Amino acid sequence: MIEAALRPKRLADFVGQERVREQLSLVLHSALRRGRTPDHVLLSGGPGLGKTTLAMIIAAELGQPLRISSGPAIERAGDLAAVLSTLAEGEVLFLDEIHRLARPAEEMLYMAMEDFRVDVVVGKGPGATAVPLDIAPFTLVGATTRAGMLPGPLRDRFGFVAHMDFYAPADLEEIVRRSARLLGVRVEDDAAAEVAGRSRGTPRIANRLLRRVRDYAEVRADGVVTLELARAALRVYEVDERGLDRLDRAVLDSLLRKFGGGPVGLSTLAVSVGEEPETVEVVAEPFLVRQGLLARTPRGRIATPAAWEHLGLTPPPSVPPSMPPALFEVDDDTADQPE
Repeated sequence: MIEAALRPKRLADFVGQERVREQLSLVLHSALRRGRTPDHVLLSGGPGLGKTTLAMIIAAELGQPLRISSGPAIERAGDLAAVLSTLAEGEVLFLDEIHRLARPAEEMLYMAMEDFRVDVVVGKGPGATAVPLDIAPFTLVGATTRAGMLPGPLRDRFGFVAHMDFYAPADLEEIVRRSARLLGVRVEDDAAAEVAGRSRGTPRIANRLLRRVRDYAEVRADGVVTLELARAALRVYEVDERGLDRLDRAVLDSLLRKFGGGPVGLSTLAVSVGEEPETVEVVAEPFLVRQGLLARTPRGRIATPAAWEHLGLTPPPSVPPSMPPALFEVDDDTADQPE
């Protein structure tokens, strides 16, 4: 896959996340010097920020194979025992979306992480017995997009916990230029900056937009990505200058035009744009909130003055010139409840 070809293979080639890189480098290299298996690693952060890439880099830096699975794929404790029992010494096990691990498997993982041992239950009912099974020392790399859903006992068993932030524009520009070289695409500096600026602080999105701009350049130009061509391509793919896509603008447009800027409940807003509430809440809202275009309040969703300005609309007199900070803070889940 193209996405896999664009992934950096070593920690030194990983762009951005400087603090995480430095801390992780110390953990890995100190373990290598001692000849021991490194502590288990937990990576949290939004989708597309490089958690899977870092897991692959950890295995490469240790010179060990990588076993990949996910929380939803392990439905029973026996599934986890089957995976753990086949690990070689020093092998790296990557569990994506680890917060969705089934409870029985999660409890088995506690003992495996601390004592490198699991208890396999043989038989059923009163005659069932637990057979202890030793497993080879391994390094678990867990990834989660919702760190708050991770049980405390599981989180405490990770020796190194890192949170991955959204990327600065300069780092995304470097990622775009690096990916362009790997793809054999000539991208001018100002065009790389344009693509990076519309990538929502996320390398995965930056690489996706770069590939779409490349397609446009190859079909409608000479293959060289200039600033004007990048802007034209991103207009075709409905990504505006702030990185909003079709769904983002549909949510804002409905909130402003149909509901006067809110407040409006999540389910009502989702129906108005023809999407499921979870899609609006998980896909569109986080970026709109980060951009200061939408606020989640106990009464519902509210558009900020910046949202009216971004869509070129005039806000009604009832909209204040600035949004009080408290409107961005939701202390309960009432704003997320269906109406």
